[in-house]
Amino acid sequence: MRKLAGFLVLIVVLALTGCSKEPTPQERFSDYIALWNQQKFAQMYDYLSKDAKQKITKEEFTSRYQKIYEDLQITNLKINFKEPKKDKQADQEKADYSFSAKMNSIAGTIQFTQKARLQQEERDDKKNWYVDWNTEYIFPDLKEEDTIGLSTTSPKRGEIVDRNGTGLAVNGQVYEVGVVAGKVEAPVIEQLASLLKMTPEQINKALGASWVKPGLFVPLKKVSMEDKERVAQLIALEPVQTRKVEARIYPYKEAAAQLVGYVGAITADELAKRKDKGYTSHDVIGKRGLEQVLDEKLKGESGVKIIIKKKGDGADVVLAEKAVVDGKDIKLTIDADLQAVIFDELAGEAGTAAAMNPVNGETLALVSSPAFDPNQAALGFSADEWKALQEDKRQPLTTRFTQVYAPGSVMKAITASIGLASGSVNPAEQVAILGPKWQKDNSWGGYFVTRVHVGSPVNLEKALVFSDNIYFAQAALKTGKEAFVDGLKKFGFEEKLKYPYPLETSTIGGMDSDIALADSGYGQGQIQMSIVHLLASYTPFMNKGNMMKPILLDEEERGQVLKEAVVTGEQAGLIAADLRKVVGDAGGTAHAAEMADYPLAGKTGTAEIKQKQGETGAENGWFIAYNADSPSLMVAMMVEDVEGRGGSQIPVKKVKNIYMRLK
Repeated sequence: MRKLAGFLVLIVVLALTGCSKEPTPQERFSDYIALWNQQKFAQMYDYLSKDAKQKITKEEFTSRYQKIYEDLQITNLKINFKEPKKDKQADQEKADYSFSAKMNSIAGTIQFTQKARLQQEERDDKKNWYVDWNTEYIFPDLKEEDTIGLSTTSPKRGEIVDRNGTGLAVNGQVYEVGVVAGKVEAPVIEQLASLLKMTPEQINKALGASWVKPGLFVPLKKVSMEDKERVAQLIALEPVQTRKVEARIYPYKEAAAQLVGYVGAITADELAKRKDKGYTSHDVIGKRGLEQVLDEKLKGESGVKIIIKKKGDGADVVLAEKAVVDGKDIKLTIDADLQAVIFDELAGEAGTAAAMNPVNGETLALVSSPAFDPNQAALGFSADEWKALQEDKRQPLTTRFTQVYAPGSVMKAITASIGLASGSVNPAEQVAILGPKWQKDNSWGGYFVTRVHVGSPVNLEKALVFSDNIYFAQAALKTGKEAFVDGLKKFGFEEKLKYPYPLETSTIGGMDSDIALADSGYGQGQIQMSIVHLLASYTPFMNKGNMMKPILLDEEERGQVLKEAVVTGEQAGLIAADLRKVVGDAGGTAHAAEMADYPLAGKTGTAEIKQKQGETGAENGWFIAYNADSPSLMVAMMVEDVEGRGGSQIPVKKVKNIYMRLK
């Protein structure tokens, strides 16, 4: 028993001896490094020596690390310490170790190797090892009195040009208008406010900024160099000065406003969403249009230099540097002159138009009307100007070519295609249709499908030429819901179109009744499509039944087939011949577009915008047309609110004028 008791005592003594073993300096430094990698700065401070703590408080230590790491956008921090296998320093009062650091920053990778010293100190009757910290642990060459600075170089924003290299969004100059502080009197402020479309309060606030001193130039607003009359009036005011500054210029103004968009200073919310993509609070970003959609390509990357600024005459030390990368120029398939012609032809009408090469898929124009001046938007609308745009009933801020609308009778060529492909439509069949209205049976109650041109019998050609609603309502019913919906999907309905400019998806809507199916056959019901999709939907008639993919960027491959053989080549030719007669025949709904030696083919449409069956609503007029002999240009146009003033004949005449101007 005595032997056993002695043995147990020995174990306890050994255990106590093991528990009281002092940590080695390398173990302490390893723990410190672990905290550093986790950026637990407050806990790191507890490892500092007495001498280090006398130089910096815990709050100062923590906040300095946090501010530096946040300002420099430090990520992927990796501090490495390789513990020596045999550490002779553990028996001394001081120990020196090397460690390496690597991290990503706003200016690229920062890496260095540094030496750290630990010293043994007694606290609370216990000895332990503590880090003899100084500021060079953060970065080498960073002395206590030094500061860290960021130097940035802004990239040149990429330009947006058309197919011929003509500028749509370019880098140019404007006048920055300002005043000399200390020389501005109240009457002048009133005149300035009126000319700059600012309030006197806004001007006084700028003059009262903390940095402003008498004699300094205080910028107030940027003004277009084309606004010569206003600039002359401003310069006539004695304290006013101007200087040329770089700015984004939009040569085609309203004609390409929604297509190109404009730029403006980044907001706090926008920065919060993009901070991890290299954006800074000083950036200018796209606010609308392609400027916004392609912003990351256009903006480039700022050049950034992280500098340790030495106190006194010491030479500054470059800690990391990233070269500036200018933004990428974007070339479009758009023809800027055609864009301007189409916009001019819309003449302020609320509507949209687009043009396409139906053979290779190039988008040649994307127009929305009415519009706004993107130059003024980039310089800054006044509160009154912005309010007027927002309250304008014609909605000049709306990008109509991205939206979907009821297509009306331009849908009939698609319905015909689906019917031919499914076998439900026989082009030679003479369908007996009596009178101007028709319903399937008494179950439709008081609802009838009506038509404008009365005649019987009607075959497919006549139905397209005269745009017979009843024929196509019956065609949809003969096709049946399942086959009709399947046919629409083959034409790209309910499918997001892969297009550089985001477009709303064309939809089929509900077809839960025969009435809804019948209405859909002639482009009413709940069918909706974008004007770009409409153009693509007509390309099979020029490409032996293949539907071409619309493209917008010059770098994209031409002639891509989006949907193969939506109809046969024979069926496509049949419909194309009928579309030529829509314009060529004297009774055709688009005969007003007939031109000598320029054989247009196309289809008209009038779509009623109504909340429920049977009621009368506003009307949108449609026309889509192309040269039947040389199909290199197809134009589609939709004009809103055409009821009582010509219906689809309004876009018919406008599209004809476009072709006339291009002949």
